[in-house]
Amino acid sequence: MALKVCIVGSGNWGSAIAKIVGDNAARLPQFDNIVKMWVFEELIGGKKLTEIINSEHENVKYLPGHKLPANVVAVPDLLEASAGADILIFVVPHQFIGKLCDQLKSHVKKEAFGMSLIKGVDEGPEGLRLISDIIQERLGIQMSVLMGANIANEVADGKFCETTIGCKNKEQGKILKELFQTPNFRITVVEEKDTVEICGALKNIVAVGAGFCDGLGFGDNTKAAVIRLGLMEMIAFSKLFCTGSVTSATFLESCGVADLITTCYGGRNRKVGEAFARTGKSIEQLEQEMLNGQKLQGPQTSAELNHILKSKNLVEKFPLFTAVYQICYEKKPVTEFITCLQNHPEHM
Repeated sequence: MALKVCIVGSGNWGSAIAKIVGDNAARLPQFDNIVKMWVFEELIGGKKLTEIINSEHENVKYLPGHKLPANVVAVPDLLEASAGADILIFVVPHQFIGKLCDQLKSHVKKEAFGMSLIKGVDEGPEGLRLISDIIQERLGIQMSVLMGANIANEVADGKFCETTIGCKNKEQGKILKELFQTPNFRITVVEEKDTVEICGALKNIVAVGAGFCDGLGFGDNTKAAVIRLGLMEMIAFSKLFCTGSVTSATFLESCGVADLITTCYGGRNRKVGEAFARTGKSIEQLEQEMLNGQKLQGPQTSAELNHILKSKNLVEKFPLFTAVYQICYEKKPVTEFITCLQNHPEHM
């Protein structure tokens, strides 16, 4: 039986992934030809977004200028989109995942499995919660993750890049690699799923800090220090909070150092961080003005992280993460960002 694929989400990244998955599903016999994509219905110029996607094969709001394969079908109803799916690909802002899981619960095939492309973490009463674990728990399906140096528009343009799949199940890892890999979207599968996912969430905090540097005019040497110190905090945090092994090798995959670099030079978190330092406007205001309805992950992840670090008395061990949080939410002057670098424990 050909495997049915559903993409849950249709923003910038979801639509870029739909191009790849749609093409591969049409080409490979092990996948059903039709790929359903759940789209949050909006009106664009008086017309429904799903109707535009299905007639013009373009997500004119979130990925304009890129044709989607004709076998990608936009569906506004979540249960209809996911009905009978064998593989569920989740690619929505992390703040919406709880609500979506509540709707999907008990409507998913028992033997289905999922893949999260969502970059963020949540906090539960016990501390850190990975988004893939929340989905796995709520829906009772095995989850993998895909994270890497993948700016959506460049992936949609077919420019060469790498990415990392974190998957504990070898058979599922093989199927997912077949579904996602193209000559210009090269995939490595690793078993350390949790480390891969934590990299994807934490690098957004570092990117906000890199944006502060740009906005303050500090130059490339300072930004390189932010990236390196940010990476050290990412590794330290992963070792504290991941169950199972955390090896340095995973941080050398695309999900680690490569994603960190690309996000600190491109990416929306860096862009908004820079505007915040230059304009003094609030993060919420800049998100509305600059992101065309997309959500910013870095500041919110820094708040979730700060809450966890406070509860474990570990705030002072993570000065860069903490400074980003304090500047975004506690009115710490952005000009003081540099002190978190000067006094970093790495330099003591």
